[in-house]
Amino acid sequence: MKQHTVDAITAHPRYQELIRARKRFAWSLTAAILSIYYGFIFVVAFWPDWLAVPVAEGWTMTVGIPVGILVISSAFILTGVYVARANGQFDRLTKEIQEDFE
Repeated sequence: MKQHTVDAITAHPRYQELIRARKRFAWSLTAAILSIYYGFIFVVAFWPDWLAVPVAEGWTMTVGIPVGILVISSAFILTGVYVARANGQFDRLTKEIQEDFE
């Protein structure tokens, strides 16, 4: 691709919007997953007895198991959220940029 084409694309207002939206969204999801993971580690470090409490009386399953499953599931859920947004808003903006340069 020629340098003047690259410069024109990077100066395009929709391209700037795409970059800002993608960066802001990626950082938001990064903050969310880091909060979840480090929150779990914080609980393990400072309140491990809370994770050892049975879910219900007479059960052998502790609170730690569903909490751990939620931590792992959150990664899949947030990935799905990113893919949905990428396939929607981000792809739409990319297509609009491409159409302007055809």
